Amino acid sequence: MNWNALTNSDQLQLLIKESAEQPVLIFKHSTSCSISRAVLDRIERNWSTALTHVKPYYLDLLTYRPVSNQVASVLNIEHESPQAIVLYHGSPIYVQSHFSIDINGIKSALPTPA
Repeated sequence: MNWNALTNSDQLQLLIKESAEQPVLIFKHSTSCSISRAVLDRIERNWSTALTHVKPYYLDLLTYRPVSNQVASVLNIEHESPQAIVLYHGSPIYVQSHFSIDINGIKSALPTPA
């Protein structure tokens, strides 16, 4: 699994546009939270070839708090941490936090690849 860093507002706008072509995962991670670390580890361990069409973005919300706030505002979702958001065609199709974040849930939310 190769994370793409989400560090600024311009990137957020680009990845929203990018989600028209392929699903995009945003993982909002708090580097000071043990739950967030555990969930991140679980995502990385369980990421599979079935998800290679999903582009994953990692957002360090302590370092990039304004970007994290913008994610919540632009997508009209409540901020949580850790939080996984899957976008497709510019809209959230999966939003979960803490231990509700689950690879099988992500897979179930995704459209069937063409």
